[in-house]
Amino acid sequence: MNYALITGGSRGIGRAVCIELAAKGYPVIINYASNEAAALETKRMIEENGGVAETLPFDVSDGEAVDRALEEWADRHPEDYIGVLVNNAGIRRDAMMIFMQDSQWSDVLDISLNGFFYVTRRVLKTMLMKRNGRIINMVSLSGLKGLPGQTNYSAAKAAVIGATKALAQEVAPRKVTVNAVAPGFISTDMTKDLDEEALKKTIPAGRFGKPEEVAALVSFLASDGAAYITGEVISINGGLYS
Repeated sequence: MNYALITGGSRGIGRAVCIELAAKGYPVIINYASNEAAALETKRMIEENGGVAETLPFDVSDGEAVDRALEEWADRHPEDYIGVLVNNAGIRRDAMMIFMQDSQWSDVLDISLNGFFYVTRRVLKTMLMKRNGRIINMVSLSGLKGLPGQTNYSAAKAAVIGATKALAQEVAPRKVTVNAVAPGFISTDMTKDLDEEALKKTIPAGRFGKPEEVAALVSFLASDGAAYITGEVISINGGLYS
């Protein structure tokens, strides 16, 4: 069976993606680092709607933990494989660069960039053998235009954009696509500390986006209809930067 793995799948955009892909018929693997209660709530929401889901805790920034968790999953699922990977895990540690601490820089890079590398490298082998796969990387408006106070986050997401374009060319002959989705301001826990009233005045659409709107785009990129789309970065930002 063809599973979908969503890193950082317990809340926000990740939860919406899990629910949407489950509704499209994928059995879903909900990865989380520490918030087990939120992951179990996502699982419950999927199962209440007739979907199939399981949780898989690991820290995406720990290469050994990633390998161990995915090896154990494969041992439990000898007839199955992960055919859709959504690299969604990420954190913000905003600060002006002159005041930025080493940990604020390294934590953001470790999860967004190194996490992409560790998880994708592990999952990619089976996709290439099966000659089928969809890799969707959650990046950001910040990685395209840069945002002040987010030098770390902008650097991490811009790096993943570059990696998306390179990897797409490596694996296209094996029918694996690699794309990135770049949300603008989306109403989630990650943006709850922002001044939404002020920021939405800068957005042509006049509002923050919804996690479900991002999930709909991810769902399309995971579908058979998107087989000829690869190496792309698709913005979803209400016209803020286009």
